[in-house]
Amino acid sequence: MERAYEPLNKDDTGHQPSGWEGVLVLDRTDELGEADVLYPFALEELLCRYAGEGGPSIVHLWRHPRAFVMGLRDSRLPGAPQATRWLQAQGYNVAVRNSGGAAVPLDLGVVNVSFIRAKRRKGDLDFRDDFETMYELIATALREAGGGVDKGEIVGAYCPGDFDLSIGGRKFCGIAQRRQQHAYVVQAFVVAEGAGAAKARLARAFYERAAEGAAADAAYPRVTEDSMASLTELLGERFGGAAAFADAVKRVVRERQSEAGLAAASAKLWLPQAAEVREMAEQMRARYGILEKPQ
Repeated sequence: MERAYEPLNKDDTGHQPSGWEGVLVLDRTDELGEADVLYPFALEELLCRYAGEGGPSIVHLWRHPRAFVMGLRDSRLPGAPQATRWLQAQGYNVAVRNSGGAAVPLDLGVVNVSFIRAKRRKGDLDFRDDFETMYELIATALREAGGGVDKGEIVGAYCPGDFDLSIGGRKFCGIAQRRQQHAYVVQAFVVAEGAGAAKARLARAFYERAAEGAAADAAYPRVTEDSMASLTELLGERFGGAAAFADAVKRVVRERQSEAGLAAASAKLWLPQAAEVREMAEQMRARYGILEKPQ
């Protein structure tokens, strides 16, 4: 388990770390009218393409009221269609994302944070640097609430990986990545409020159904209830929940900007129309999904 104690601070010369100048914030955490959980992933796919063509770097924040997002490997488990129907019967919007990672339940207590940027050098494959950047962003946002954030896989957590973020041995955040030819997006889900154990139970119940008929050594997470917790559970009254976390992330990013950098980035900003995003979502569903379009 590793911990960064002074992430994103100025160095000894008073300069900010490279890579944050000219980063714009797109806050969609209160835009809850789009039922399709693939919509934000499709939006990021388009923004990532544009970043690779010279568009600005963007930190995108969003939420969904009731969804369950699978990884590609999850969708190939033999019982995935049956598990999907079980989730949909409970009112979950279910989809398969095109980035790494495994299944994640989403609700209004989960803040999704994505960092979209062009590759810094030709053939850039050093994904750990990009994961570290997201880790430092989240750790810095939580530092004022007294949260010392650890990284390292938490056994029994859903969507497990080397960059599980945790406090006191319980995971609250996972990080995945989607890479294109000229740009990439690092995606983090942050369980800001609610009951982490309830989300873990849902993920475990999904895998119990999805893995039915799979080989005994099939690769999928074996989720336990005590592995997950929300930031509200971990930090108590001093933490203000999803809204407070989103505000802290925005503050961290904006404090590292200059007026000139923001002006230059804003001049290059392009946001696709909703129809373009929905068209991309349909393309992603056709390519990666096992599901029909949600009603």
